[in-house]
Amino acid sequence: MSTILQFNGLAKTVLPRGPLHLAIGMFDGLHRGHQAVIRLAVEDAAKDRGVAGVLTFWPHPSAILRPGAEPVRMLMQPADKVRMLADLGVDAVITEPFTAEFAAVEAAGFLARLKARLPALRAVYVGENWRFGRGRLGDVNLLQAEGRQLGIRVHSVARVRLGDEPISSTRIRSLLESGEIESANAMLGYPYFARGVVVAGQKLGRKIGFPTLNLDWHPAQPPRLGVYAVKVRRDDDVDPVAAVANYGVRPTVDDQGVPVLEVHVLDECAFAPGDNLHVAFHHFLRAEQRFTGLDALKSQIAADREKARDWFAEQA
Repeated sequence: MSTILQFNGLAKTVLPRGPLHLAIGMFDGLHRGHQAVIRLAVEDAAKDRGVAGVLTFWPHPSAILRPGAEPVRMLMQPADKVRMLADLGVDAVITEPFTAEFAAVEAAGFLARLKARLPALRAVYVGENWRFGRGRLGDVNLLQAEGRQLGIRVHSVARVRLGDEPISSTRIRSLLESGEIESANAMLGYPYFARGVVVAGQKLGRKIGFPTLNLDWHPAQPPRLGVYAVKVRRDDDVDPVAAVANYGVRPTVDDQGVPVLEVHVLDECAFAPGDNLHVAFHHFLRAEQRFTGLDALKSQIAADREKARDWFAEQA
């Protein structure tokens, strides 16, 4: 991961010298639509010998705007977002706390306030449907009108579509919940992933001939419970290995109602407790189910492993 500057709020931001090209948005999941906005900012900053920045927010605005409602299940935690932004070539990310006070700020004058905090602001990049300000009354037309007065270019990037509908974080959440992992990945532009530390388990998998790696992973937006063909690597490696993973409550052995992620590497396993692993979900094999006993479970795991091998072979 390349070096990236991080700032907690506009008030604490001190950027390097050079014209600032700033992409603005929640960018939950950094899907292909978000990437289109950010890549344009990065490309223009490079041409201008300037700084490519991202202004994003935490928590999700719904936590403030819809109190008492079920919170939006975030696709990505801030640390993962920063990692991916660095990979996209962003120089600096500003995470503005989304508070009730911030939500109450009028849309009119937003760009002027932003310019006052970021004097080197040269251009702003947003999705065509981005809304902001009190009551979400601000839109691209308002930004562009204010930009003309301030000498700031405002770029409205068209939504990226897959099929008949625009790509959105909402669509991706729905696909993950239904186990349509390949469609979700097509919208994300990369495989949905888990990142966590390998922790000691009960070693039941080892006893029945299928040793597993247990990850400490608690996603806000989990995938469907079930078995997946995955690829796993250490966080600092680039070459992943094929594996089969179960994300579920393990109803056959110790259903406690809390899903866990267990990964069985198809070939030699070089990972151990304490390793930080990245697990990429590629294909949904089957839903989680309860078996009559360990022998039936063992037989099914063997079948899952072969299905995963076959699927990866077909993709080669």
